[in-house]
Amino acid sequence: VTIVRKILARQEPVEHKGFHYEIPYHGPGATGLGKPLKSILHGRADMKIYTAAISPNGLECAGEVADGVFPVWMNPERADVLIPSIQKGIAAAAGGSKKLADFDLAPFITCVMGDDLDRCRMPVKGMLALYIGGMGARGKNFYNDYAKRLGYEDEAVKIQDLYLAGKKAEAMALVPNELVDAIALIGPKERIRDRLEAWKASPVKTLLIGAGQPEALRVLAELAL
Repeated sequence: VTIVRKILARQEPVEHKGFHYEIPYHGPGATGLGKPLKSILHGRADMKIYTAAISPNGLECAGEVADGVFPVWMNPERADVLIPSIQKGIAAAAGGSKKLADFDLAPFITCVMGDDLDRCRMPVKGMLALYIGGMGARGKNFYNDYAKRLGYEDEAVKIQDLYLAGKKAEAMALVPNELVDAIALIGPKERIRDRLEAWKASPVKTLLIGAGQPEALRVLAELAL
């Protein structure tokens, strides 16, 4: 992130001497011909930089070095699962002037509009089953850990057991309706409108809504006014 900010600022040719990255590179195998350069493209020095994170360490890093974070999903009424780690990172930021009020919490949210709630929940359940059950190794799945921190410890264990055993349909069926309803905007317009109020009352500033229905996008645009 430091390197990207230097590139965008274009104040001087970019040099960086870090643990992982060195610009220009002077390590083993270097030719000695590398030299710092200034970007030929004029970017915006004030461009906001976001990271995607849900783990405590990832959220802390976002709070320290970024302007916002993209949680893969979020319950607006359980911001307490995310905020403490973000605040810890903000407190560690250089300069000491960074504030939580200036940090953008911007979760991804799926919106499926329709009268059949079970049918609307299905794509969200499929996504959750994949992430909670099948992403990463059994003992190192950040999405599974996140589901547990949101209060679904038993369900997260069972979903993972089923998914890793190849029983994906059973794992999907076990995803709680309550979790789907908490993180997504689903159902009739009125139901989406009511649930949107919880997001408006939360610390979230930006909603990154995915919706494949033009009519859902029109309703969301109307409700956002």
